[in-house]
Amino acid sequence: MNLTWLYVPADRPERFDKAVTSGADVVIIDLEDSVAPSRKEEARRNAVAYLRGGAPAVHVRINDPATDEGQLDLRALEGLPMAGVRVPKVESPAAVDLVDLDAPIHALLESAAGVVNAVAIAAHPRVAGVALGEQDLIAQLSLTDEAALDQLRIRAVLAAAAVGLPPVPMSVYANVADDEGLLASTRRGRGFGLFGRTAIHPRQLPVIREAFRPSGEEVAAAREIVEAAESAVDVGAVALPDGRLVDAPIITRARRTLALAERLAL
Repeated sequence: MNLTWLYVPADRPERFDKAVTSGADVVIIDLEDSVAPSRKEEARRNAVAYLRGGAPAVHVRINDPATDEGQLDLRALEGLPMAGVRVPKVESPAAVDLVDLDAPIHALLESAAGVVNAVAIAAHPRVAGVALGEQDLIAQLSLTDEAALDQLRIRAVLAAAAVGLPPVPMSVYANVADDEGLLASTRRGRGFGLFGRTAIHPRQLPVIREAFRPSGEEVAAAREIVEAAESAVDVGAVALPDGRLVDAPIITRARRTLALAERLAL
């Protein structure tokens, strides 16, 4: 599963290769929010040239497909190789049908309607993942407390899990200079079942990885569970040395913890 996602503005083509070599699991060339209206066409040309030039597999965030800019994006990107397309402002499954690109769709839920319809959107056969657009939601709903965002996050987590999609990554943290805030916010999201986070600068990537790194105590506990499960023979629940019983879901979670720790070189 992808842990780090890095946006790069499509009107800054000199940053494309740097983003690809930044260590991010997914690079997203952005045609939408990070590009000024006067530079949309230039951004489109940059993205098309990069994709045609044999670039590594990247995602592209298009403009709202219900707008003229979004339709221009779709026509320009038709037939080009992409690892995924991120679709903003998705409020219903019908919005997904507007995207005719041959790439997995990641639907961004950025409004009250999008969150309310999250399960139906996630269940669309072309949707490969969902994520929240938290800054848009904060603006629309006039939110001032992160606890309110937590309610929206858990709805997205439930929607993805209900239809078997990958875990939901967190939205961007806007203050690039605030590593402590990013770390605390990301750890909070981890507690709500979110996995991974999108970034707007490469310096945020190691902080995101650190937030999802299992602690030494978590690794030790997971290893104890997995070792007990591997030594057991044909039993439903496994007894740990201290007398606790753990069953299949707990064992599966322990294996995930060990795999993540190994991936992050703990």
